[in-house]
Amino acid sequence: MFPIRLQKRACTDPHKIQQFLEQARTGFLGLASGNVPYVVPLNFVWMDEAVYFHGASEGRKINMIAENPEACFTVSEEYGTISDPTPAHVDTAYMSAIIYGTVIKVTDWDEATAAMQEMLNKYVPGYFDRPLAKSHLERYVSSMGSKTSVFKLVSSSISAKESEVNEAKMFHVGRKSQGDRP
Repeated sequence: MFPIRLQKRACTDPHKIQQFLEQARTGFLGLASGNVPYVVPLNFVWMDEAVYFHGASEGRKINMIAENPEACFTVSEEYGTISDPTPAHVDTAYMSAIIYGTVIKVTDWDEATAAMQEMLNKYVPGYFDRPLAKSHLERYVSSMGSKTSVFKLVSSSISAKESEVNEAKMFHVGRKSQGDRP
């Protein structure tokens, strides 16, 4: 959607982007209502070229999605600081992705159950001794009295950036610039 300005940081390897989105732990859903932005951190799964997440069936996020379902979802992981004797060259090792698309409520119980099962597999692998029952989603009500809904951001575009780890230059406590000078 928007080109990456610093092209040397662009990650265009679909397999690498897929792996990154499958393992990343937290994403940030960006919504807008009128001229008011709203960004909320979420647990999520990347499945079938879409971001799946869940939450209460009512509230600010739901109202904003109803008003404007166009959204972006940002995922970023930081892997440490890359040291350099020149202060302007000190950098961060990271990978990030921004996914643009449309948020829709998942109304198919089989799809919603599959997405929630993938979340359980991601965040608590092996914890449950049997798969999530579809009836759990149909019945579940939060402690605040709201039913849980599953949503997906259907991707219209993805851009990814990275600054790869350089093991020889990674900062650690005790490392001094004097030892890095040629």
